[in-house]
Amino acid sequence: MNKLFLSILCLLTLTGTAASENRWKMRPDGSTVWQVDKNLPHEDHLEMSGRQVSVVFRYGVDSNRHFLINKSMIWPMLRTKPNDTSASLMRRFEWDPIGAIATHNFSLNDETVDSISLNGILRVWSHFPSTGFQLLREYFPSAEKPALIENYILTNINKEQTLNLELPQQKSVYHTDVEKGVNGSYTLVAKTENAISCDLKPGESISFSASIQAYSENKGEHELSLDGQAEQKSRQALINKLENNLILQTPDETINRMFAFSKIRASESIYQTAGGPMHGPGGESYYAAIWANDQAEYVSPFFPYEGYDYGNASALNCYKLFAGFINKDWKPIPSSIIAEGKDIWNGAGDRGDAAMIAYGASRYILARASREEAQQLWPLIKWCLEYCHRKLNSDGVVLSDHDELEGRFPAGKANLCTSSLYYDALISASYLCKELGEPQKQTKEYLTQAAELRCNIEKCFGATMDGFETYRYYKENDVLRSWICIPLCMGITDRANGTIKALFSPQLWTEDGLLTQAGSNTFWDRSTLYALRGVFFAGQPDKALDFLHFYSNARLLGEHVPYAIEAWPEGNQRHLSAESGLYARIITEGLFGIRPTGFRSFSLKPEPPSTWNNMTLKHIRAFGSDFDISIMRVSKKLHVTVTSAGKTKNYTISQGNSIEVKL
Repeated sequence: MNKLFLSILCLLTLTGTAASENRWKMRPDGSTVWQVDKNLPHEDHLEMSGRQVSVVFRYGVDSNRHFLINKSMIWPMLRTKPNDTSASLMRRFEWDPIGAIATHNFSLNDETVDSISLNGILRVWSHFPSTGFQLLREYFPSAEKPALIENYILTNINKEQTLNLELPQQKSVYHTDVEKGVNGSYTLVAKTENAISCDLKPGESISFSASIQAYSENKGEHELSLDGQAEQKSRQALINKLENNLILQTPDETINRMFAFSKIRASESIYQTAGGPMHGPGGESYYAAIWANDQAEYVSPFFPYEGYDYGNASALNCYKLFAGFINKDWKPIPSSIIAEGKDIWNGAGDRGDAAMIAYGASRYILARASREEAQQLWPLIKWCLEYCHRKLNSDGVVLSDHDELEGRFPAGKANLCTSSLYYDALISASYLCKELGEPQKQTKEYLTQAAELRCNIEKCFGATMDGFETYRYYKENDVLRSWICIPLCMGITDRANGTIKALFSPQLWTEDGLLTQAGSNTFWDRSTLYALRGVFFAGQPDKALDFLHFYSNARLLGEHVPYAIEAWPEGNQRHLSAESGLYARIITEGLFGIRPTGFRSFSLKPEPPSTWNNMTLKHIRAFGSDFDISIMRVSKKLHVTVTSAGKTKNYTISQGNSIEVKL
């Protein structure tokens, strides 16, 4: 009775979160907005990135409705000593050019914030009651240059008086310690552009910009003169490109918007390093480096779907960098390649990294549909699969030193996650064999190994845990773990009902998503995101929708917005970028059930919730095409339309069934 009561209480907590309680609202223009009111003070933090810079904004509004901002700048390619994982040049700035503006011999010191909006750019609207000025602030990283851009527009809204305005030219230059930089001393510059003095008549506006940049003279770099409006157009062009590909349309506007925002965060965090484009997690720690989980497993398989060329380039580069470490001695592949590709980090030993890479690379290659790239990466995939095969223990599951949590929680000598990833990689490899003309014997071998592994996963990890027919995470495990969701994502549904009940039980589910381990207070979004994808794919969309909507509402419109986060308490809920890729994959691989089966083919298992009569995914750029998938509920059947190059294919299926689509 106690468990039943707790389950009901958990569901009431989910469904009872009314939109009116949200701090943020959605606007028709695609942004979210916080209309600043009595619910003060409030502060938050948000990361944005460009190809040469990243910035964490710590912003907020105090109890007097004054705006607060601190800008934590990161330059990934300005390396510091020792040149390790976290050796990016970093500085925090509280510099605010508005504080130096004067009007009629007085400073503008009574700013009152009206609203703040987000959509790839942080915008703040405010006014100054004592003078009659209105102010719009814009903050964003340059898309291409190593600089933060700040644009300001001041408008005279005093209907009766011309206002005098003095915008001082400001410039501060800093030189770092020559001994602490890999390339010697670095120069940091904070400055304003096009600052003037003028009189503004009622209704007139004036704009100016500011920037914070850094460069290395020893690398042939120099101070840049930056056009704030041109930079804004460049940033907006990237946002528009991402918005106009892989467009989700469902009856749930919160999920639609969260999906659109996730594409931005997943795609912007790619740095043009000396080792090629490298997707980076961020979080003021992880830049100019790649990981077998975040990059190879989580985000790279997503890029082909959204048609982002730079994302695909980063994915290919990621796998090619890892391919440089395949060896004849069957030593583990490193967990991370750091310092722009110049070094590695392997502090946790073998985390199941070969399984992560094989899983991600094979799915990426199938969706990417490039024979040239497939031929480049096929040796890496084969090596990783053989490595995993050689690591099978007496139970027929894969040994590893740790898992992706690197010892934060126990993972035994063989864990459920590694074997599940290896299983899916074997299935993908069998499809790749056919595309690349490999002998039929190789295809059969991979499929046989996959079938045996699936049986061994059940024998080794299948268990009754806390009354649920689910999995133990490792052989000695006796406490529920969030990663029991992993088999669901790989199409292993033998224990789906018990696993889903366990995931959404009070033992694991909280208002912050899944606990890593029952009885702890730690949560990592990555397991929640995998779980939601798996529950859709396993055929329980109504259950998945309740929790996906709740999660999306909290992350997009709640107190810490607008993206998926890494973890808590570790990292204070940083907006690591690969987690946003995992959110997007809930839609592509969970809700729509897309599973690559060839360069021009995929299986499609749509799982719309019973309350939805339609859902559409437009401009999917995978499988060498640009196509749409539309699902409509007609009576008790699903009518599926796939449109590609002006040609339409129609299917009618019962929900839960799959379609084999060839483009």
